[in-house]
Amino acid sequence: MDLEAAAPPRPRGGSPATAPPPPADRETDVSARGETPSSQSYSSKLIQMTSLNCEKVGNVRKNIFLAYKTLGVVFGGLVTSPLYVYPSMNLSSPTEADYLGIYSIMFWTLTLIGVVKYVGIALNADDHGEGGTFAMYSLLCRHADIGILPSKRGYSEEEPLLREQSATAIRPSKLGKFFEQSLTVRRVLLFMAILGMCMLIGDGILTPAISVLSAIDGLRGPFPSVSKPVVEALSAAILIGVFLLQKYGTSKVSFLFSPIMAAWTFTTPIVGIYSIVLYYPGIFKAISPHYIVHFFLRNKKQGWQLLGGTVLCITGAEAMFADLGHFSKKAIQIAFLSSIYPSLVLTYAGQTAYLINNVNDFSDGFYKFIPRPVYWPMFVIATLAAIVASQSLISATFSVIKQSVVLDYFPRVKVVHTSHQKEGEVYSPEINYILMVLCVGVILGFGGGKEIGNAFGVVVIMVMLITTIMLTLVMIIIWRTPPVFVGMFFIPFVIMEGSYVSAVFTKIPEGGWLPFAVSMILALIMFVWYYGRQRKIEYEMANKITIEHLGELLAMPEVQRVPGLCFFYSNIQDGLTPILGHYIKNMSSLHTVTIFVTLRYLLVSKVDQRERVLIKRLGPRGVYQCTVQYGYADNLSLKGGDDLVAQVMRCLKRHIAMSTDRRSSVSTEEEIANLEAASLAGVVHVRGKMRFYVGDDAGCFDKVMLRFYEFLHSICRSALPALGMPLQQRVEIGMLYKV
Repeated sequence: MDLEAAAPPRPRGGSPATAPPPPADRETDVSARGETPSSQSYSSKLIQMTSLNCEKVGNVRKNIFLAYKTLGVVFGGLVTSPLYVYPSMNLSSPTEADYLGIYSIMFWTLTLIGVVKYVGIALNADDHGEGGTFAMYSLLCRHADIGILPSKRGYSEEEPLLREQSATAIRPSKLGKFFEQSLTVRRVLLFMAILGMCMLIGDGILTPAISVLSAIDGLRGPFPSVSKPVVEALSAAILIGVFLLQKYGTSKVSFLFSPIMAAWTFTTPIVGIYSIVLYYPGIFKAISPHYIVHFFLRNKKQGWQLLGGTVLCITGAEAMFADLGHFSKKAIQIAFLSSIYPSLVLTYAGQTAYLINNVNDFSDGFYKFIPRPVYWPMFVIATLAAIVASQSLISATFSVIKQSVVLDYFPRVKVVHTSHQKEGEVYSPEINYILMVLCVGVILGFGGGKEIGNAFGVVVIMVMLITTIMLTLVMIIIWRTPPVFVGMFFIPFVIMEGSYVSAVFTKIPEGGWLPFAVSMILALIMFVWYYGRQRKIEYEMANKITIEHLGELLAMPEVQRVPGLCFFYSNIQDGLTPILGHYIKNMSSLHTVTIFVTLRYLLVSKVDQRERVLIKRLGPRGVYQCTVQYGYADNLSLKGGDDLVAQVMRCLKRHIAMSTDRRSSVSTEEEIANLEAASLAGVVHVRGKMRFYVGDDAGCFDKVMLRFYEFLHSICRSALPALGMPLQQRVEIGMLYKV
């Protein structure tokens, strides 16, 4: 396949092959100005160093500003967890030693999972700036042939883009070879990526519900007459407002929410320090891990079950990785280490210090430890911070949905890019309103924060365990980390997170069933979509039209070449879609210039603009093949259909002008003139709409799966509107595929 707009060859160092020699009178000119060569060299170096320092200062300022903005988007769920951690625990006559053990567990959970795992390791496993389980899955697929869909795996060795971005894939590791050879293992890996995405969406449902409900519940302390239904109604109204704000974009939302989150992040540790000094100055002795050992030895099964509540202290940490496309790695690291982590350590220490002296107040463990003089200011800040907490997982949900849509693992939904500067900032109206309905339903259905907390713990730890497993695979297959260091990461984190998983599974009958139900529904939708797409691709590949067959069709006397430029969209590259034969036989015509366009989603985050459009001349006169390549983080939405037309026309003209493969007697000038004449005659975009006809003789599995796929296909969006094609230029050709 020919690659258009390629840069001219350059030496390995990136500079021209030859450089002009310096002028012979250089030293004379310098001396004439009263300077010496050494002084001028020193001045140049000084200017260069000053420029570099200014650039570094500019980057530091930019990262600090981005770190400030992450408070309003990334860390909302994590830093507001003190609102509901202690109220979610089923404590029975707790003692001072119990509280010290619980605080020690929370401290080490925050340190190991938050600092070591996410900030220190996971943020480095990004896929060109994108994070999350699907980003790691695409990274693994590029470095080892472990994808499932043939259209996503079969890349040509002639394509420099993938060869450049996946150089180590030429020499896969032993584990990579094992994955390549086992279809079952590859399916398990895909299922893990899907499950991680589904669980993150479940997190996006539960985080807004539990954080806002826990904050508004503070009204019942000073006003016992405020009923539980009133708190639920107020919480639901606030959440509806949050979801209605999403269409304005992440940048605008973070501009509004970051000051609120900063106020929360810096006021809660101040209250925590006050509580430590007043109630229990020696609280930090609980940092010693031996308090954890004594806690489990003393409480045994009950202590193990309490892990289902303590795991909520790290909820929202997964958004650090999933929201990586919205901000930079450095900004997230600065924000977490300088403000979020110290704030949580001090806030939980203050809560624990208060509860040691008031052992039975754990059911309202946050508002009870707030001093009376600052109760109402803290209530206002807590309510606003809970609103911000909703934002972090909502943004993460938009990101993972967009990634899965462009990788063709999820039905097409509308994805709006809300920022011209940051392509990772996206918004999906359909997903937004579905989340809103589910969040409100959770609040009205569960009511109490403890019940939602039971469901919440299942989601939180499952996402983290999946991240640990996939991160280990990245270490082995891509980073080639020595086995000793892989074991030092994998064994402790699997033991810790596995213990949390075993504890939260006991909460399934008490509310934990909800995220599993949501995840299973989403996983079913994704699997059905994948299965239907695979069956269509298999049919098209089995019935594809070859170049020779196309020549025979065009040679038929009743088939005419009509004036105009036709963009004929196809799902396959190796051959032509069978819908083409159906179109020619029914229309008895084909446009003088016909370009078969394939939209190809690569397992990379972004594709360079120079490698976006690939052109290939086919056999018959005026027939070309065009591949438009996108990464899962690229913006597909164009300002108008003419943008794609103009881009393809430019690449096609360059291809004709530079091509040495002359398959016909037509000259270059005449071929370009025919192309321009066809464009002036009119442009049409033809898209095939293949539907399954599930007969009575089909198997039960196909009947269920393909009928469900047809339902999903009928309600999802078309790919053409996403590319901005004018409605009056679109033509759809229907075709039935009998199963």
